[in-house]
Amino acid sequence: MANVKLYNQGFQEIGTVDLAPEVFEVEVQPELLHLVVRAQLAAKRAGTHSVKTRAFVRGGGRKPWRQKGTGRARAGSTRSPLWRGGAVVHGPQPRDYTFKVNRKVRQLAMRMALSAKLGDDQLVLVDAITFPEVKTKQMVKVVSDFGLRKALIVLPDSDNNLELSARNIPGIKVIRQDMLNVYDVLLYDHVIMFKDAALKVQERLGYGIR
Repeated sequence: MANVKLYNQGFQEIGTVDLAPEVFEVEVQPELLHLVVRAQLAAKRAGTHSVKTRAFVRGGGRKPWRQKGTGRARAGSTRSPLWRGGAVVHGPQPRDYTFKVNRKVRQLAMRMALSAKLGDDQLVLVDAITFPEVKTKQMVKVVSDFGLRKALIVLPDSDNNLELSARNIPGIKVIRQDMLNVYDVLLYDHVIMFKDAALKVQERLGYGIR
């Protein structure tokens, strides 16, 4: 059983939470994390890069000079890749960079990422962070109390006041628990997760609420 300290908004310890060891105490395999992160980043690539081959360069239909007798090398088109203004050889063409990673592998990688953060004392559980209005100053105080510089805050559900209050703070990202991904968990130094978000995440990964 993973017994994790629970803090309030002012970073005061108010209790503990028992989390599923199958989610938060998993042996980390770096090669599997690398695979899932690479797949996630590949899926973000637009793949719209393109250059013109000989088939797409305008002009060049007329043979520039006769085949023999000029003393010059043979040439059939002014759009040859050897010519200025010509085509490009083996240049990039539009393509899809995505590749499939099985759902169970992605889930295992998420459990590993969360386990790594918990093992390094970089996963902090909070009961709640609530703001009566949108105010960046309030979020700055919370960040200061927790001693954060680069952190991912995971909410159980959307919270407009909190999300907008954190929007302009460098190094702070706020997401819902259903948007949690391996890349963000590993990218940020700390993960601040609401208690309800942690319970929902472990339930979504196949383990009931403890």
